[in-house]
Amino acid sequence: MSPRARNLFLLLIAAQALHSVEEYHFRLFDRLAPARFVADAVGVERPLGFAIVNTALVGFGLWCWIARVRSGCGSARAFAWFWALLECANAMAHAALAVAAGGYFPGIATAPILLGIGGWLIAELVRGNPSGKPLGPSRD
Repeated sequence: MSPRARNLFLLLIAAQALHSVEEYHFRLFDRLAPARFVADAVGVERPLGFAIVNTALVGFGLWCWIARVRSGCGSARAFAWFWALLECANAMAHAALAVAAGGYFPGIATAPILLGIGGWLIAELVRGNPSGKPLGPSRD
């Protein structure tokens, strides 16, 4: 995987952290049933539960970058694809929720950032593997 793709991956995780802050600040956990469910599942007050889950998500992303992507592990591309697709889907879901709400919906302000960086990472991953065949550990 190219150095640019590695940097984009880290930037995508940083964008997810910013997105999580927006969701928390505007109380997504009070507006969306799945967010309520996840926040309540932690067993603490809903805002704290939401913060714990989102911190764990960003922490997992950082682990993926440190242990897999940055080191060029054989699974790095798979992790990068997973996160890029996840964040693009997340951004599009927030756009759909905002349209359904007829205005602002928590997370929509940072959704374009997720979509932009996620799309850029996808383009970089495709450019780095035009044949579509699986690649082993990166040597660059």
